[in-house]
Parts: sequence; structure tokens; C-alpha cells
Amino acid sequence: MNPKLESLRSSGSLPRFIAVEGAIGVGKTTLAHRLAETFNYQVLLERPQENPFLERFYQDPKRYALQTQLFFLFQRAEQLRDARQEDLFTDVKVSDFLIDKDKLFAEVTLDEDEYKLYQNVYQHMTFDAPTPDLVIYLQAPSDVLLQRIQQRGVASERDINGAYLDRLNDAYARFFHFYDRSPLLIINSTDIDIVNREEDYQQLVDYALDIRSGRHYFNPRPLL
Repeated sequence: MNPKLESLRSSGSLPRFIAVEGAIGVGKTTLAHRLAETFNYQVLLERPQENPFLERFYQDPKRYALQTQLFFLFQRAEQLRDARQEDLFTDVKVSDFLIDKDKLFAEVTLDEDEYKLYQNVYQHMTFDAPTPDLVIYLQAPSDVLLQRIQQRGVASERDINGAYLDRLNDAYARFFHFYDRSPLLIINSTDIDIVNREEDYQQLVDYALDIRSGRHYFNPRPLL
């Protein structure tokens, strides 16, 4: 039991909506699950396996970018809308996506005319999206991401290459350089192992519990 967490829970001071973000392979879903278990929160996850265009996009990005992006936009907006209708937003939750970042992928993958169309749809789909009380942004170099993607062996991801991950990482860096809608915690996931080193995870939780505003960077303390 974490005394700081229980104290904040008793006082009603815990963040009620935490969003975990980062490029593919960075570990955001794993962290979202762990946080949901620790905080006893509901978990709201992306469902990339449901996108019928995703594997074709990785094989032929130019041809399938718009279909892939619009499917994800509709899916994420529907998840948030369903959660609101079910009154889940009176409860507490952790998600492994931030709807604001949807445009990030569109900027990377769409041409100018496609992006204009996407922007118009995006404005209509996300005007009432909830704002997280804390956003956690996981970073990792492209070579680390590619290694992790190859290790997990998901069939639809086999055509992902380093050049695409470089563009994605650059887009994430630009997006979060200007992001200020929520308190932001930035973590280099190459320096933290929340699966195999429990002390790393507990340090992260303790650090996150102190965040109320602004931009923060987490580095695990070495054990003595």
C-alpha cells in the first residue's frame, strides 16, 4: 500500500483522468494497465486490432493513410462519447491515448488535401472531448521502438520501419513541446523498466502523485 496514494485518495486529490501517450512500441498500454491496477481505476484502451486498414497502411502508407486515420478518429471519439454517456467520467480512469494527438498522426501521414478533410471531421468529432488531469508522455529512440515492435511480433506491424518511427517521434516531440492543456510528465522509457523493476514503477507513481501543474521530467533514482 502506498501511503501517499491513500492519503490523496482520502482527501479527493488524486487525478481522476490520466492519459498515457507515446509512439508505437513505447509501452503506453502496459503502463496504463499498471496505473489502473494501482489506482483502482477503469482503463480505456485503443483498439488498433479493430482497424481493418492498419495492416494495409503499413504496407502502402500513401494509399491507405486517410482511411486508417479516419477509422481511428471515429473509434477514439466513439469510445470517449460512450464513456460519457455511461457516466464513466464521473468515475476515474486511465487511458492509453490522448484524443488531441490524433492530429499528430494525420500530419505525418496525410497529404495537404487529405489533411484539410481530416481537420474538418476532427473539429466536429472532438469538440467536447474531456481533458485529462495528468498526461504521461513516454519517449524512446526509434531503434529501441523498432526492436520492441519486432520482439512482440504483431503481424500487422511487421512492415513498420525506422524511417516511419523517426517521423513519428519527431511529430510527438513537436506536439508535446507546445502541449499545455494538462499537467505533463515526460519519461524516457529506455531508462525505466516498469515490468521487471518494481522500484522504478513505485518511484514513478510517487513522482506523479506530486504533480499538480506544469511540465515535469522523471528519471528513476539509483538504488543505494
